[in-house]
Amino acid sequence: MTQEITRTEHSAPARQFTVLLSPTRRGARLARLLSTAHLGDWGLPTGPAAHIVAELATNAVLHGRVEGRDFRLRLTVHRDAVLRIEVTDARGERLPPAPGAVVEADREAESGRGLLIVGALADRWGIDAQPALRKTVWAELDLVR
Repeated sequence: MTQEITRTEHSAPARQFTVLLSPTRRGARLARLLSTAHLGDWGLPTGPAAHIVAELATNAVLHGRVEGRDFRLRLTVHRDAVLRIEVTDARGERLPPAPGAVVEADREAESGRGLLIVGALADRWGIDAQPALRKTVWAELDLVR
């Protein structure tokens, strides 16, 4: 009997950008500016992606900050079809609500709407808990409709 083994390999991303940023308001702003610049250089639309980066980076600064540890922004384009935005911070024990479990903030609240914005703009989003007390919040945008 002959046994055939098939292995699927994911091709390397066509484009990728990764940067470590300080967990400060300035770092969150720089994340948005850098992502807009790189997406523009790649010829991709920047609007929804810039808003998603701004929300995820701000959450990393507000809820994921650990003194002396940066947060990571990663942009990856797979097969010119999907843009994946990842923000990794150092507070893996503080997980945000999962997609579908995000509750709308009180009308008078000044914050608490970031993940609702991410959910409205992204085609998919989620949370990956990682070893060494880190977490990654990611969002994907389909580039081909």
